Amino acid sequence: MKKSIIVLIVTLIPILGFSQDGDKEEKKINLKWSGFVKNDFFWDSRQTVTAREGHFLLFPAAVSEDADGNDINAKSNMNFLAVQSRLSLGITGPDVLNAKLSAKIEGDFFAQANANINLLRLRHAYVKMNWENTELLFGQYWIPMFVTGCFPGTVSFNTGVPFQPFGRNPQIRLTHKSGNLKLLAVASMQRDYSSRGPAGITGEYLRNSSMPELSGQIHFGNGKTFLTGIGGGYKQIVPQIVTGAGYATEETVSSFSSIAFLKIKTSPVTVKMEGIYGQNLPDVLSIGGFAVTDSTDITKGFVSYTPLTTMSAWMDIHTNGKKFQFGVFGGYTKNLGSENDIVGAVYGLGTNIESQYRISPRVIYNVGPARFAFETEYTVANYGASTDEKGVPVEITEANNLRLLFAVYYFFK
Repeated sequence: MKKSIIVLIVTLIPILGFSQDGDKEEKKINLKWSGFVKNDFFWDSRQTVTAREGHFLLFPAAVSEDADGNDINAKSNMNFLAVQSRLSLGITGPDVLNAKLSAKIEGDFFAQANANINLLRLRHAYVKMNWENTELLFGQYWIPMFVTGCFPGTVSFNTGVPFQPFGRNPQIRLTHKSGNLKLLAVASMQRDYSSRGPAGITGEYLRNSSMPELSGQIHFGNGKTFLTGIGGGYKQIVPQIVTGAGYATEETVSSFSSIAFLKIKTSPVTVKMEGIYGQNLPDVLSIGGFAVTDSTDITKGFVSYTPLTTMSAWMDIHTNGKKFQFGVFGGYTKNLGSENDIVGAVYGLGTNIESQYRISPRVIYNVGPARFAFETEYTVANYGASTDEKGVPVEITEANNLRLLFAVYYFFK
């Protein structure tokens, strides 16, 4: 029965979009399908910290020795997955309020956790209104720190994480263009990737602040051969609304972020680079977080917090051949700790990592609608056995991983 309903829906979609020739208004509705099928085959030289059965690589697992001094995590592993395969539906319709109206809904099979991997999940779902120089977007789209005109071209789905901020969030985005100048203002919440705190990983901390994350950017360039820009953001979260002793609390964690980026495209090569400096960034899959900096009332459990600061930088260079493309990605990130002394719990992602770097060369071969790609990722994470009073890891031990990745795509539109 369920299968019959699905077949019926799929059959009716194009009919609803393209039939009724006598209705002039209905003719203006246009549906366009696109996407790709992708299969990834990968091998890691050691255990790793990842998402979705090893697919989304973050960093090598820390050295963990048994009673004989053997590193438990020094064990290779591999997997084959097709969960990145993607389906997109673009929709255009009649003008509304003198603006060109369009929408997009897109999903893949990456799911939300290992427990439901292979199931469809929402990537993008937004409505855009375009006037001559202004665009207004409502819905789920890339976070502001993921600049679509300047991001790493890696074969790996991690797209340079944790050096490149990553994620898609529900938002309201206003863009205004004037020649080669573009101004962006964004108010966003959290969805797939959220802040980390006493209750785990959840967007509740941002929701309880009763204000969205606010971001702004300035871009300059034609977008094709040259693009540069800067941006900043402000976020406030409420880690808990009740203390462990049962008292109401509204203590917040405020944090700032900034980025600067550059893309230059010539006939033979494209060079892209970006620098990030920010606080409490686990919700964009960067290392860091926040910590308890003071206990203001031990009896009632009141505390205050301090954000951890992280810096990252990456560069991506690739050739521009239509059939063959050679490229290399390099990234570095460092935990800079907090401005205040830490006296209690630390919450975040990779807070025991002092620094990390990655080098990823790749080769891509395009033939018709197909693509064959091979990439190596060599990642080194410097783990600390402890941290200093500012939360910076010390007593460093290096963990490194080599990933070999082969991917096969089939694009359609």
